[in-house]
Amino acid sequence: MPKGPFECPVCGEDVPAKAKSCPHCGACDKSGWNEDASAADGLDLPDDDFNYEEFARKEFGSPAKLSDKQLWWKVTAAVLLLLIVVAFVAQFFLR
Repeated sequence: MPKGPFECPVCGEDVPAKAKSCPHCGACDKSGWNEDASAADGLDLPDDDFNYEEFARKEFGSPAKLSDKQLWWKVTAAVLLLLIVVAFVAQFFLR
């Protein structure tokens, strides 16, 4: 622990000499405040030129394309659902 006043490596505020924790953010040596903490800001954020679309493509691959069989079943399900809704609505209006 530094002997004199120093800057908190977590929040950047001034910390009095012999303080056990930062009076502003509460950081202490048990919560990640140590002599090496000033070497990094504690965040591992990507650079400004980070391309999310490229990252997602590399990480998850390209979007899956539907096969003809899958497309046929989805269209069939949509048509059946539409017919059920039409039959249900027609039941109330044609009485």
